[in-house]
Amino acid sequence: MIPEILPTYNRTPLAFASGQGAWLTTTQGERYLDFGAGIAVNALGHANPDLVATLAEQAGRLWHVSNLYQIPEQERAASLLVAHTFADTCFFTNSGTEALELAVKMARRHWHAAGRPERSTIITFEGAFHGRSSAAIAAVGTPKMTEGFAPLLPGFLQLPWDDMAALDEAIHRPDVGAVILEPVQGEGGIRPLPDHDLRRIRSLCDETGALLILDEVQCGMGRTGKLFAHEWAGITPDIMMVAKGIGGGFPVGAVLATEHAAAAMTAGSHGSTYGGNPLACAVAARVVEMMTDPDFLPEVRRKAGLLRQGLEGLVATHPQVFAGVRGSGLMLGLECRMPVADVVAAGHAEHILTVPAADGVIRILPPLTIPDEDITEGLARLDSAATALGR
Repeated sequence: MIPEILPTYNRTPLAFASGQGAWLTTTQGERYLDFGAGIAVNALGHANPDLVATLAEQAGRLWHVSNLYQIPEQERAASLLVAHTFADTCFFTNSGTEALELAVKMARRHWHAAGRPERSTIITFEGAFHGRSSAAIAAVGTPKMTEGFAPLLPGFLQLPWDDMAALDEAIHRPDVGAVILEPVQGEGGIRPLPDHDLRRIRSLCDETGALLILDEVQCGMGRTGKLFAHEWAGITPDIMMVAKGIGGGFPVGAVLATEHAAAAMTAGSHGSTYGGNPLACAVAARVVEMMTDPDFLPEVRRKAGLLRQGLEGLVATHPQVFAGVRGSGLMLGLECRMPVADVVAAGHAEHILTVPAADGVIRILPPLTIPDEDITEGLARLDSAATALGR
């Protein structure tokens, strides 16, 4: 008999009743140190008092009116994002998957308006993850994501990850209109694209006119120590997908774009009933305000250095369990010599939460506000977990 909740998840038998900062408490009263942050969502920690106050204040005034009307909270959030990024405009969604759908539509609409509708093919890369909608799984194209869901949407060309020669050849095809990639792959195993390659991709897009779409759903919003990961390479995209951390735990996403890329998205070309609602946008605006405080990102980078140094020490101490550390900022991965599921489970036994990924990696994604003492405690628990695995 099918469960009341559709069984599409392999859930760990843990249920949490409350959270505070980097800690979660189960319904049985046990405390776990959260080095996953809801898969990089709870960027400012659980029950952040600023976000709780913002949400409660907005909830007492207005939840939803629809986009038939002007929404001051949405306008404020958009103004903040435009002021602190490359973008000229933005559209609010409820998730990263919805942001992917609009990014694809925007790129194709751009070329339709330009009189070049044949430039509808979008280049994607092996190991990517852009969500689970029909367009998102077609973009990735892996059997794990697509089996049983044929026919897939056409118009995507998958290339090997970081194969610049393959990209150089493919991007010159007359049907290619855009390139979409994650500056740091999350689900794919915490794989950062080298800065010089990201600059080369930007150059190829400029040369051919292809739009550069960056998926910063997981690696954006301060996760790498910059507000957005592409800033490390000194480039800007034409379109960018944002979600996860922008709501600090409240469901909200956005598509940011230049006027050049977005100009064809006129009235009636896209919409969302819930997207940009007052509750979500009040929280998103507060998150952006907090993350753009001059002291915030330098502190993220300092903590990232402390955590990475500790993880490197774990690799040196437990070479039979760990092979290396990869990633950027507080988006780090431990390369495992043992099955990832075993390493995650050993962490559970020590009351620390991590996130599995592909390529034999566990993701280390603590809140960006994690105190130093919790970093130290987390490293000690990972050390105990590795010791148990190495016996």
